[in-house]
Amino acid sequence: MEREKKTVTPEQAYARMTRICARKEYAPFEIRQKLQRLLLPVDVIETLISRLIKERYIDERRFAESYIRDKLQFNKWGRRKIELHLAMKRIPPAVISDAFAQFSESQLNESLQTLLEKKRRSITGRSDYERNGKLIRYALGRGFPMEE
Repeated sequence: MEREKKTVTPEQAYARMTRICARKEYAPFEIRQKLQRLLLPVDVIETLISRLIKERYIDERRFAESYIRDKLQFNKWGRRKIELHLAMKRIPPAVISDAFAQFSESQLNESLQTLLEKKRRSITGRSDYERNGKLIRYALGRGFPMEE
């Protein structure tokens, strides 16, 4: 049984997006996708997004800082992985670098040591060389640079 899509007026879409943005930070790209799913015309979507930005419901820099903070604290990701995911959310590189400037290098790398110590206990290998290789690949997969 197919569901019939309800048509949504621009004001209803705006009200829905303000409620969504009041609960959590979103990138403009994510809001654009949500509005496109409501089958609104492109010009209406752009008008709604510019209105949400003007009224500070959406802010790329605020989103980037919040995203970085969350991924560092909860997911234990490194800088490179966070940058990649922000780029996938269409955040400009200048905004990403400005947002990272708010965090010290020690904040960006503090979880690496504990992460590697925890991982070392769970990996197996015939030699230290093999185990260290696995740890390096693990850290690289988490987005930490090779230098660290």
